[in-house]
Amino acid sequence: MSGTWLPPEQYIATVMKATAFACVHFTDEDDRPLQLHSVYSPAHPWQFVGGTMNPGERPWQTAVRECREETGITLAGPPARLLATVFGLPGTEWPYSTLGLIFDGGRLTEAQIRSIALAPEEHDEARILSLTEWKPLMPQRDFARLSAVLEARSTGKVAYFDTWDWETE
Repeated sequence: MSGTWLPPEQYIATVMKATAFACVHFTDEDDRPLQLHSVYSPAHPWQFVGGTMNPGERPWQTAVRECREETGITLAGPPARLLATVFGLPGTEWPYSTLGLIFDGGRLTEAQIRSIALAPEEHDEARILSLTEWKPLMPQRDFARLSAVLEARSTGKVAYFDTWDWETE
């Protein structure tokens, strides 16, 4: 670097561009993960509750909004414990990096699980399975991410998952 500051409009053109998302990780009372079946993403058929941040939103606000939209569950209180960060480099299909946060939504009761109201334009099924049962239903890196989130919840150590690159789709 020459020590010369670029005007903001020139500097902005040089920095990484990214989209951001926020999710909530739920389990049942036996710590089996909840995943939603996507109607729009065959590459990632089973997903956490969550989605892309809107302009002006903070990650926890996104998680709360997406949770309400996708399941009908309204999260209350301050931000939940962060379980994982997810990062992916851009690729030919998507020109931006991806950065995501996954929060702990806690354990759902049977009544809460039965009351899930899916947004049919996004998901057509909510399923709770053991980690072993999830493995054959997910691409390897989706399963690795789910496993890392479960481990983060049990250990209290936030997972850093940085292999969500678009080129590996």
